[in-house]
Amino acid sequence: MVLEPQNTTVAYRCPHCGGAVYSGVNMFMLTADMLKLKCTCGQSEMTLIQSRSDEQKVRLSIPCMFCPKPHQFTMSRTLLFDKELFSLQCPYSDITICCVGEDNHVRAEMARSELELLDLLEENGITDPSVLRGSEGDSIPENFPTDPQVRDIVMFVIGELDAEGKIRCHCKGSDTHTYDVSIEDDGIRVSCGGCGASRWIPTDSSLAAHAFLHTDALDLTVDTPEEGE
Repeated sequence: MVLEPQNTTVAYRCPHCGGAVYSGVNMFMLTADMLKLKCTCGQSEMTLIQSRSDEQKVRLSIPCMFCPKPHQFTMSRTLLFDKELFSLQCPYSDITICCVGEDNHVRAEMARSELELLDLLEENGITDPSVLRGSEGDSIPENFPTDPQVRDIVMFVIGELDAEGKIRCHCKGSDTHTYDVSIEDDGIRVSCGGCGASRWIPTDSSLAAHAFLHTDALDLTVDTPEEGE
């Protein structure tokens, strides 16, 4: 009996030509070091990389209509191959930038997100979508809409880092650590009850939160009193 590989459809919107890019992906294709999905215009590409630390996770780098740099996400193979539809949004605009799942569902969601994007452009009087992205290193305009799910995204990243053992404190002699997560209005604090080390991640700033999405590890620090205190 020959086993058929699991298949899924992956789609993103090219930030240069505006077209939707679709590609079929199967589990065998992810055994390569990097899988690239390229737009026919030749100006953008999305990459999928199987995590080296956990074969059940895949790292995605997704071009964005709004941002000069691609967004980085980590997702499980279960989400990638077993869901009818799973979508990822730009942390600034809440517009869908990538869809994964059954082909018909993916195409329907990409069509829906295109209408949402056109409405957003019309509301802001923008006729050329390329002005949204600026150039690499540009900051996002202060009045640009902030993703209401920034806190959820940061919490997701914290959970992923914890599961991968990439949250590091100053405790010694133990391989098992339990970290406390405190959610406040303007940020999230991750702390260790053992050594007192902690790290504050702001969620009231899209730029600061977006920078956190690119982190590979979370190092907690211990505040030391200044001289004379």
